[in-house]
Parts: sequence; structure tokens; C-alpha cells
Amino acid sequence: MFGFLKRRRREQLRSTPFPVAWRKLLEEKFPLFMRLSERDQRELEGHIQVFLAEKRFEGCGGFEITEGVRVTIAAQACLLLLHRQTDYYPHLRSILVYPDTFVFRSSRREEDELTDKRSRSRLGQSGGGAVVLSWSQTAAGAAEITDGENLVFHEFAHQLDEEDGVVNGAPVLTADDTRERHCRYLAWARVLGAEYRRLRQESEAGRETVLDQYGAANPAEFFAVATECFFEKPRQMKKKHPELYDELKDFYQQDPVTFALPPSPNRQN
Repeated sequence: MFGFLKRRRREQLRSTPFPVAWRKLLEEKFPLFMRLSERDQRELEGHIQVFLAEKRFEGCGGFEITEGVRVTIAAQACLLLLHRQTDYYPHLRSILVYPDTFVFRSSRREEDELTDKRSRSRLGQSGGGAVVLSWSQTAAGAAEITDGENLVFHEFAHQLDEEDGVVNGAPVLTADDTRERHCRYLAWARVLGAEYRRLRQESEAGRETVLDQYGAANPAEFFAVATECFFEKPRQMKKKHPELYDELKDFYQQDPVTFALPPSPNRQN
């Protein structure tokens, strides 16, 4: 009964007209939104409305949560949910937002957290029913969509990874039957395992890489970094890491290479 009521409530939220002010905000603050097809834009708008109705936002360190903050974060988080069956990050209850980098005491190992390499203050963290974000980094990630760095994509990839109860770089992979699901996990382990080892080797050798070398920290960080690169540097990833690109394309049920190109021919993703 509860499941039926939840589905019906979500259907009603998705069918509610999207506020004009919210759409204008996305057009101005999240240019990746304008690269989506009209159908995907409508789907994303529906997901945003469900997300905002179900998740709690809290300002920290004197930061004020505004409508713009909520919509900007929700849009980036929900982009990872397009075309997929989703329960809207079921372990997530709260999004905590600081104005900038922050110090957050945690029992988690340092290598499991995204950190500012100079100050060691954190930019983001995911776990324990919450995602913690630096707003300055969040806003920059929304605005710059071709540098392969997006804090919200990164932390919410960790949320997807956590859905099976273990944060290990292997999110829940669905399939029609047990045998097919087993094959999917084998392919995922083979491809992402090899690419993770490759990134570690290239990082240790000091070579330039398409993927952010922070992904060499551990498999969970590799999946989060690969997600950032998949959506923001799809052409480079597809060229340099075709098998990795295909695995993420299959998982996310999206093909960012087909997103509309920006007006300037000099900008590449």
C-alpha cells in the first residue's frame, strides 16, 4: 500500500507544470540542460520536482538555502537518473551545503572522500544518509560543463554506488534474469577494474590522463570520477576509453556524445 501511494505521489509531482522561474534558472546556471533533447528536459524537470519534495536541504556555516541553490543541485543530481528505474537515492535524506570548503569530522578513511589537495578541507562528501557540498564548487561545476569536474555528479555517483549497501565502485546493475545480471557484473568488473589499474599506473608515471587522477585513490572514487568524465568529456572518453564509455552508457542509459553541441566550434567535450 505504501509503495502504491509513493508511486502515485511521485507521478503527480512529475506531472505538475514545471515553474517558469525554475526553467529560466536552469537555462542560465546549468547549460548542460539546454543540450538535452526536449523530451529529456521534460523528464529531468519531473525528476527535479520529486527530488525537491522528498529531500531536505540545510545551509551550514552561515550559508542560506535559496530556491536557486535547491534547483541547481537537484538538476545535476537528477541528470544521473534519466531513462532509468529509480527510487530517487533511497538512502539519502539530507543535502548539507556550505559556502565553500569545509572541515568535516568523519570516521571514514581520507581516501574515501573528495578533498581540496591544498588545504585538505573537503569540497564534498557522501554517506550516512547525507550529501555534503561546497556551494562555490557546486555552482562552478554546474556552469562549466566541459572540464570533467562536477562535484554533484561525483557525490551522487557515490549515492548510486551505495544503494546495495557497499561503496565499492560497483552500483546496482539490473537485468531481465539472473544469468544476464551475472554477465553484467562480470563485464563491469573486467572493464572498470582494468581502467582503474591503468589510471593508477598512468598517475604514478606522471602521465596526463583524460580521467581525473583522483580516481586512482580506490574503485569507489574511480566510478565517481568516471561519471564526471562521462557526462562532461564524453568524446574524449569514448576515444581514449571506449569500453569504459560503453559500460557507463549502458548503466546510465544515456549517450552524452549525442547531446547538442555548444554554439562555439572551439569548445570540445
